[in-house]
Amino acid sequence: MSGAYSPGVNLRQLEHFVALAETGSFSRAALRLHVTQPALSRSIQQLEAELGGALVDRVGKRNELTPLGGEVLSRARLIGFQASELKRAGELLASGGIGEIRIGFGAGPGAVLTVPFMRMMAATHPRTRVVVSRGAVEAQLRALRAREIDGLLIDIRSVVPASDLRIEHVADLRGAFLCRRGHPLARLKEVRFADVLRFPIASSPISAEVRRLLVHRYGPHADPELCTTIVCEDVAPLIETTLTTDAVFLGTAAAGRDGLASGDLVELALTPALSASGTFGFVTLAGRTEAPAMSLLREFAREHLRDA
Repeated sequence: MSGAYSPGVNLRQLEHFVALAETGSFSRAALRLHVTQPALSRSIQQLEAELGGALVDRVGKRNELTPLGGEVLSRARLIGFQASELKRAGELLASGGIGEIRIGFGAGPGAVLTVPFMRMMAATHPRTRVVVSRGAVEAQLRALRAREIDGLLIDIRSVVPASDLRIEHVADLRGAFLCRRGHPLARLKEVRFADVLRFPIASSPISAEVRRLLVHRYGPHADPELCTTIVCEDVAPLIETTLTTDAVFLGTAAAGRDGLASGDLVELALTPALSASGTFGFVTLAGRTEAPAMSLLREFAREHLRDA
């Protein structure tokens, strides 16, 4: 049987092409890949020969994808993702145990779960590495997509649905206004929002849906962009500030569970009632092989992420 042998398309060629498409430059792609520019050019030429057409056009000093190149890019990214997940699955299986978990917590779940989950893992899985990150939703999503973390536990209403994300509802936590015992508002049998505005309002960033509900129920002055004076991604400092000053905490009642249970915090009975809640859940990458410890966190969250 005659004819030249063709090795076919390989993962390395696809990786080279993705780097070229993302950087728009042979020189920058070569630097990213730690290969020489001639070696990268040969790899792209071999890929084009296998696929039967040009993948990039030179336009001045720029390289632009051809229609075939655009189609190949989307498939190459998917193939690269699947290949890395095959490797990850093998590593997880070979390592045994449950390895590590890297999780991003939103403000509400972080306030309720961070310390109890760390305590549980230290007591029952002392060899498992637990890495918890906090921050703005946009930054956490970037870290998730870069596979720097395994998943997020956040207010899922703040996440725009996308084909690469798996969103899983866990719990709804009731919203509340909390203040310290002995606060001037704690003595009132009926509290209006105008009364609350006399004091600093402390809150973590609030979803657009809850913002709309607050404005609808209490008027334009209830827009968190206007009325909150202390804003922090981490709820613990907000609760501490509420316990030691005349600030009023706006968030979930569960975030102030310890203070409410001890009587150090009081929930204000606003008229009309707040009737708002946070909708919390897991956000993971669709199709990604999960770290075994994620199942522990899921079970723990479903048990502990509940109203005060």
